Amino acid sequence: MLLSTYELFDLVIMTLAIAFILKDFIRMPRYIHQPLTSGFDIENFKFTALCTAPAIILHEMAHKFVALGFGLSATFHASYFGLSLGVILRLIHSPFIVFVPGFVSTMGGTPLQHSIVAAAGPLMNLALWLGSSIILKRAVSLTSRQRLALIITKQINLFLFIFNMIPFGPFDGGHVVSGLMQTFF
Repeated sequence: MLLSTYELFDLVIMTLAIAFILKDFIRMPRYIHQPLTSGFDIENFKFTALCTAPAIILHEMAHKFVALGFGLSATFHASYFGLSLGVILRLIHSPFIVFVPGFVSTMGGTPLQHSIVAAAGPLMNLALWLGSSIILKRAVSLTSRQRLALIITKQINLFLFIFNMIPFGPFDGGHVVSGLMQTFF
């Protein structure tokens, strides 16, 4: 089985938490005939989930499936502490939001394999950024909502690629550098 029931549950929890954390930062287009809603806007929540979840889910699944491709044990986990931190910061209307949505734990393998596994997530974000860019340049019949979703997807994926490739400590870039250093030195 590629994903366990626990992993699927964690993916759902992660998706819902991310959409809640970012729902006021990512807004879907409003039209004159659509009244502004007070309270919880379920349509904007769904739009936020649509724009953000694929970037993060596919990032984590790239880690997992590349590790599995090497024959390593790999399990996805939602970061309940990291997501809770983001939800709390959102609830207290903090001017900045910080959260860790999830991670893939692996067992076994060489340092080079771990370096490649670490690079897989950010490279998935780079591919999603490139795909969004190409669609935006070539598609002529997109609705304003589709165009906005692609623009947001493009921006999120570029941010995730750059942020995760920081060659420091717990970031994917830190694991890439560490694995390469262990392999070649």
